Amino acid sequence: MLEDRHYLISRVFEGSSDQESNWHYLAYHFHESLNTKKRVLDEGLAEEEEERGKRKKSLHQPVSPDPGDMNQSLDDSDDHTSNEAHGNSNILNRLTGDLIMTCFLHLSRSDYGAVASVNHAFRLMIRDLYKHRRQQGISEHWVYFSCTALQWQAFDPYRKRWIKVPPMPASLTETFTFSDKESLAVDTDLLVFGREMTSSVVFRYSILSNSWSPGVVMNSPRCLFGSASLGGKAIIAGGITNNGEILNSAELYDSETRNWEALPPMNRARKMCSGVFMDGKFYVIGGMANEREVLTCGEEYDMKRGSWKLIPNMSAGLSGENGAPPLVAVVNNVLYAARYADNVVMKYNKENNKWEWLGKLPERSDSMNGWGIAFRACGERLIVIGRRGPRGGMIELNSWVPNGGQPEWKTIAIMQSGDFVFNCAVMGC
Repeated sequence: MLEDRHYLISRVFEGSSDQESNWHYLAYHFHESLNTKKRVLDEGLAEEEEERGKRKKSLHQPVSPDPGDMNQSLDDSDDHTSNEAHGNSNILNRLTGDLIMTCFLHLSRSDYGAVASVNHAFRLMIRDLYKHRRQQGISEHWVYFSCTALQWQAFDPYRKRWIKVPPMPASLTETFTFSDKESLAVDTDLLVFGREMTSSVVFRYSILSNSWSPGVVMNSPRCLFGSASLGGKAIIAGGITNNGEILNSAELYDSETRNWEALPPMNRARKMCSGVFMDGKFYVIGGMANEREVLTCGEEYDMKRGSWKLIPNMSAGLSGENGAPPLVAVVNNVLYAARYADNVVMKYNKENNKWEWLGKLPERSDSMNGWGIAFRACGERLIVIGRRGPRGGMIELNSWVPNGGQPEWKTIAIMQSGDFVFNCAVMGC
């Protein structure tokens, strides 16, 4: 049913998917949202204390959607529903527009596909819902990764659910399939950068439509760059052009306008670098100045001042000449790294510009000089995705919530797949 709708969210691989399309399921979730003891989404909604039988609600009150959409009867569903479903819909008819939006804000976005299937008004509301989530500081982080050229997987670590992502469109040539590709999640979009023959292309996957479409190419197309996103904005820096030129330029992407804006150039040109946001600033870490020179310096971009600052020895020992770009991630404004040479996790000390040893990566996180595994921040946790076992054919997701001690990795998901992670991005919205 959802596959025939334009306003849909990725379907979840669960036996309850048929149940999710009826009124009874939605009425249950509204009841759950209004009466549950507490509901925590990613960066923490305020906890709600309660006594059984009576309590005072303290709910966010976001801006209302279009009254014209909200005032229409909520049981004008596009589908012919049963009498029982219409009976359950009366529960929803008694809710005001603001309260309905508040209920949706307390739902996991895994449930938004069911919401979108109810009727036209609800489908229209989904797009505004993500804006309200940003205003309220609500976000859930899902991890997206690719073990084959055109197929992506998504995983919700909060509900331990696999999310169905449609295959990317078949490329015009084999160049895109076999070329270096980069990925970046910004707001509700996943961007994949690659090449077709001698030109650069961008594919954009939207969770609002559950579909791929052409994205906007950068002002200076490139690959092997460092990148990171913060809310609806993202920055890419460095990289290499189709002609082999190593760049020091940087660009900012606005997901709302889908435009690229040129930023001031970095102090050093670099490719195969990594990017993170920390303390509201963008950092480029490591990379190669040419085919032989490994850069250990990093650079900090202050978005308010619009200027770069060089940081000597910021990535010393994190990567090698033939290795992958530095595997770095930020959780709660603390920078972590997976040093693949000896399979350990490091923590960056901002005060003295030094890396501190924390402990080992997951036991089975084998890589080829850092290639083939993913090390990402996913909300409040660190995620490592890589091959399970020496024979391959299985992929494993491991998670750890940093707490000041040594890493204690937990396996949160296993799936049959290719055993080499080509690209990975985390979407928080």
